[in-house]
Amino acid sequence: MSKVSVDASTCVGCGLCEQTCPEVFEIQGDGIAHVKTQVCTSCNLQEVADSCPVNSIKIG
Repeated sequence: MSKVSVDASTCVGCGLCEQTCPEVFEIQGDGIAHVKTQVCTSCNLQEVADSCPVNSIKIG
């Protein structure tokens, strides 16, 4: 299984990942996205990563 991560130094906290896949991503109090779990049954994580406007989400 591939590991999902968010680069906190480049994340701008736009919330697109959380809107697309709230099962995996959450914008927390620090204003950046965090990974809650590595598994999602309802979305394609690569598509979520590809939609990140600042390429902060990494799959691998």
